[in-house]
Amino acid sequence: MTLALHGGSPVRATPWPGWPPPLDPRQRELVTGVLESGLWGATQGGSVVADLTAAFARLSGVPYGVAVGNATLGLFAALKGLGVRRGDEVIVPAYTFVASATAVLLTGAVPVIVDVDPVHLHLSPQAVQDALTSRTAAVMPVHLAGSPADMDPINALAARHGLKVVEDAAQAHGATYHDRPVGGLGDAGVYSFQASKAMTAGEGGLIVCRDQADHEAVWSVCNVGRRLGGQWYGHPEVGWNLRLTEIQAALLLPWLDRLDDEVDRRNAFCAALERELTGPVSAVPRPPGTTRDSRHLLMLRVDAPVDRDFLLAAMAAEGVPLESGYPPLGTMAALTAEGARTEPCPAAEQAAADVVWVRQAMLMDDPARAADIAEALAKVLAYREKP
Repeated sequence: MTLALHGGSPVRATPWPGWPPPLDPRQRELVTGVLESGLWGATQGGSVVADLTAAFARLSGVPYGVAVGNATLGLFAALKGLGVRRGDEVIVPAYTFVASATAVLLTGAVPVIVDVDPVHLHLSPQAVQDALTSRTAAVMPVHLAGSPADMDPINALAARHGLKVVEDAAQAHGATYHDRPVGGLGDAGVYSFQASKAMTAGEGGLIVCRDQADHEAVWSVCNVGRRLGGQWYGHPEVGWNLRLTEIQAALLLPWLDRLDDEVDRRNAFCAALERELTGPVSAVPRPPGTTRDSRHLLMLRVDAPVDRDFLLAAMAAEGVPLESGYPPLGTMAALTAEGARTEPCPAAEQAAADVVWVRQAMLMDDPARAADIAEALAKVLAYREKP
């Protein structure tokens, strides 16, 4: 069978669902109401940011939240509010988006890049243990691809060593671990509303935490050093304006009503695809303790001697575009030039070589169309080499 890359017919000629989905009536109504009110900023007296923040705190099983301009700033503010200071070390996984490390750099602390579990690709507790020093102040597990990290051993290790735990939940809206929502499992959790995420306002983020003192410190970081309930022009701490707008919140708040249905749809698509996969391709398994995977991405491991660039080009030509995934953070010269420390990361390096992603928008299709992905993979991998 001739590959589409070489002039054959593609497996799929119809487009995949777009992202974000069209506005629903409640979003349109709320956004219009905010626009017409003139109360666009978070400090003008509107209520939508506050409602969104309270709703996300409830979703995460904690009492407090702070909405911010994006999740990178959220990670920075969470670390800063929890007491991470210049010269401290913060442990981050090697297989994650670069912002997990650059948020640490914003605080003046040192990102310490450690390996992930070779099976499920989330932060390895043993790698964390091996990287600890007297300067370690915090650890940042990432709920990768919508799967919750295995938090119990990480939290236990952090408790033994007096470390703060900041969950990077940017990809995991609605995920649960042992039936407990992510975001509320550590000292603070941070969600993203960037354009590719499960809920989006183009950009945005939200920090949740359970402790009142931590909340007040994080709030101050995000509100130019003010004290919660204090004077408007009182700035007892150094802080920044990191706030989300009412307009963005109006796009996000109604989305919570349909989030569960969208997560269910993606899980149904992933289950259908896993039933169809054969040969050298398998889904990366979920970490222990996962009770609900929000399925931001489906990660596939390709155990076959195929040129990666060829695989991605051939799959795109078949109408099934896949993503190459993350390079290991420790290979990024810009991070090491800024002082990031890198531990040996063979599992992350292997993932960069043999893992590809199915994007969230594709997972929103009818589960019956999951067969298109499996068929295209079988077709391309049967070819294996360029002519």
